[in-house]
Amino acid sequence: LHTAMSVYGCMLGYTLICDEMKDADIVALIKRLGYVEGLPVVVNPGILEPKAFIDEVVEQRLPNPFMPDMPQRIACDTSQKIPVRFGETIKAYIASDSLELSSLRAIPFAIAAWLRYLLAMDDELSPMELSDDPRIPELQEKLAGIEIGKPESCVGQLDAILSDDSIFGADLCKAGLSETVEGFFKQMLVGRGAVRSA
Repeated sequence: LHTAMSVYGCMLGYTLICDEMKDADIVALIKRLGYVEGLPVVVNPGILEPKAFIDEVVEQRLPNPFMPDMPQRIACDTSQKIPVRFGETIKAYIASDSLELSSLRAIPFAIAAWLRYLLAMDDELSPMELSDDPRIPELQEKLAGIEIGKPESCVGQLDAILSDDSIFGADLCKAGLSETVEGFFKQMLVGRGAVRSA
């Protein structure tokens, strides 16, 4: 939830997580991530009930103005967090006999947002400083040639990233998620306000 919120928060101009929790679109995204897509693959540790934990995070922790965390801080090292925060869920869907990987929408949407974030322009098309991440130079090189305002400029560049199982815990191209991610990513390339619109 935090990773998805952080990259969207940065692109949409937020400086506090608690303020993001007043944004109905962001709240809907993280609720789908947690309750609909994540919870079905969570193993109950027996110490706390997983749904009650998400309830507390969504209803108390994230909106708490006395915990003034910033999306820019949480966006640090996103490439190192994705294998745990999204990759484990993706791998669980791949291994499942009852869950369809194609049903995932919020996770591919969050991944697409991270890739759009790496273009270092906010939703108003102003240059945006990226939070520290050791893989930014390599990832930006793989995104070369993609231009905001020209969705058609994205012609397969994402595959080099989406097939990297060191980032996602699985090859998203082989898993069949890459087209979904790319579709969302292209929506966010349309122009000013495209991230919000998506």
